[in-house]
Amino acid sequence: MSLKFKLRDLLLPRKKILEEAGIKAGNNVLDFGCGPGGYLPSLSKMVGETGKIYALDINPLAIEMVQKLITGKCLKNVETILSGCETGLPDESLDAVLLYDVYHGLSQPQKILAEINRVLKPDGVLSFNDHHMQDEEITGKLTEGGFFRLLKKGEKVHNFTKVTKEKTNDGG
Repeated sequence: MSLKFKLRDLLLPRKKILEEAGIKAGNNVLDFGCGPGGYLPSLSKMVGETGKIYALDINPLAIEMVQKLITGKCLKNVETILSGCETGLPDESLDAVLLYDVYHGLSQPQKILAEINRVLKPDGVLSFNDHHMQDEEITGKLTEGGFFRLLKKGEKVHNFTKVTKEKTNDGG
């Protein structure tokens, strides 16, 4: 499996996809469903010393691989989170969330989208890619819960912006 990811990364450098997501120096980013961490080296360089990356995965072996990658490549701005949904991050603390090639396998996608909405800043971006889904399906699934709206469709990713819930005078 690791060889498959290395070949993919050689043919389609992760940096190109991250540029489409609008990642900038100083950003705080969550790689939700990070797997073995294929995006992390490029992402670490892009956010720089002032940025922070959280690599979340439900699989303990993936987190173990990421921790080895962090050590091996001295990625000082990357922290791992072992979870299937809850991030443990503060409300509105992230500039971007990457949700790449995991949505099709989620058992509770709306719960995860709610968590992503919670941790994204009001101007934050959910960058989405899932080669198991068609464009119309992607837009429909990510907007149906009212958490996101399509911001821009790029060559490789769909970027969504957070929909903030307006509070009414009666507290609702």
